[in-house]
Amino acid sequence: MPTTPRYTPPDFTRADLVAAPPARTVPAERDGVLPDGFFATTNLPTYVKGGDGRWTMPREPRMDGVLVRDAQGTWWVREGRRVRQGDAVVVGSAEDGREGVLVHASGFEGEAGAHGDFHFMSSQVSREKPIDYRLIARMLVEEKRRGGYTLWVTGPALVHSRARDNLVWFIRNGYVQALLAGNAVAVHDIEANVVGTTLGMTGEGEPTAGGHAAHMRAINAVRRAGSIRAAVAQGLVTDGIMHACVVEEVPYVLAGSLRDDGPLPDVITDNVAAQEATRAHTIKATMAVMIATALHSIAVGNMLPAYYAAPDGELRELPTICVDASEFLVSKLKDRGTHQAVGVVTNAQDFMSILRSAVEREVEGAA
Repeated sequence: MPTTPRYTPPDFTRADLVAAPPARTVPAERDGVLPDGFFATTNLPTYVKGGDGRWTMPREPRMDGVLVRDAQGTWWVREGRRVRQGDAVVVGSAEDGREGVLVHASGFEGEAGAHGDFHFMSSQVSREKPIDYRLIARMLVEEKRRGGYTLWVTGPALVHSRARDNLVWFIRNGYVQALLAGNAVAVHDIEANVVGTTLGMTGEGEPTAGGHAAHMRAINAVRRAGSIRAAVAQGLVTDGIMHACVVEEVPYVLAGSLRDDGPLPDVITDNVAAQEATRAHTIKATMAVMIATALHSIAVGNMLPAYYAAPDGELRELPTICVDASEFLVSKLKDRGTHQAVGVVTNAQDFMSILRSAVEREVEGAA
């Protein structure tokens, strides 16, 4: 049963597209400086017309980038900071093809009433809207079955809300291909293992004596070991999210912020470097699950295209599930351009527990 609508490519035999000129480029004057009138990309399927008359899609699509042609004639989406002097940058503002760039916003709409289940879920965000856990579970199982690349973007509330064990289950069972988080997620996860508390509180939410320093002791223990991986190898960290990532060889990117204590030695404190490390995973993503983190969800959402190319070459909508107890976050993510995001308004503990049960039922039913 399909969970996403089929993609309908543009009709490039249309007279206006046949007559359209090739995209115009202007050399970048300096590293990181774009020519006036540069074309700003979206996260929707985009085609660029070359001098040979062919319309092709740029590689590594994302919003808030520019179109650059390399020496071999291949089109790429690049962040402005990555553009180098002399790079051929596309200029123009029209998205309808008349300037050699076509943004195909209607490719996943299909015929009236032909939307797939996932597209149907992307209606108005509301806490009163029922959550189709079976559909989300089916997506996760399908991604694993066909070797997809599912990103999980998590906030520390996932650790505090006792959803930690469920995320460990998803990691150990192959439903997480990369974990994108901040310092706090790793710190409080390791604190739970090393000290037995999260933010100094017990599993029942009761404060402990000296609990305000518990996370600092966890950070210090890992810094003494040298890294999270070393702490696992030395037997200091024996369970939890970060332990599961290390043991199961699931890559993780911990991006730093001004709020961080420590931070852990694995945290990337250079924001541009953290973006680059995150981007290495978003360009491979075929699904994304974002839980209880506003800024991180929006940041990763800005790097995600609304689609991906399947191994058979067909374009598919990129399922993006955003979970938060507040309607504000999931609405904000869509407002910032992540059009494909499905908002799930609930708390992290309930979502993770119910989703795990739904995935287990889905697997049993397919057996």
